[in-house]
Amino acid sequence: MNEALVHLSREQLEQLAEAYAKNAIALDGVWFQAAERDVGMEAAMRYDCEAWERFGLTEARRLKALLGLGQRPGLDGLAAALPLRFQSVANACTVRREEGAVVYRIETCRVQQARRDKGLGYHPCKQVGLVEHPAFARAIDDRLACECLSCHPDVVDDTCSCSWRFMLKG
Repeated sequence: MNEALVHLSREQLEQLAEAYAKNAIALDGVWFQAAERDVGMEAAMRYDCEAWERFGLTEARRLKALLGLGQRPGLDGLAAALPLRFQSVANACTVRREEGAVVYRIETCRVQQARRDKGLGYHPCKQVGLVEHPAFARAIDDRLACECLSCHPDVVDDTCSCSWRFMLKG
């Protein structure tokens, strides 16, 4: 363990976790904008989809181990892991249980806010979400399926918030 962490208070560790989450989003955004500028949106999206699918698997495996979720923790395990995703720490997110499902909603998205503030068009995040969120869910429990409820460019309200529903297959 990094010795510097041992000397931080709980409050400082919480602030550090939030800073790391925000930094990860910023790194992704800076990388994506450079790729978009150099190779165009279509190629940048291909790279982004591949990276986020692999990252979704990795992030889920680490959270699953951290939480001790076991082999197939189902919707309860997913509901425990989703609030700990780095983007859940950096963005305002909610995790809600429904009959036979978990709904994950990013209420306020730092990526879309940053692009709007820079005068850039919204990021077509649905394409990435269609690989990232199912990969995350599969790594938590291979019986989980995911569907998009709202994500740019297919948003169902004016907030540009992304929403995803997870269910057990079959």
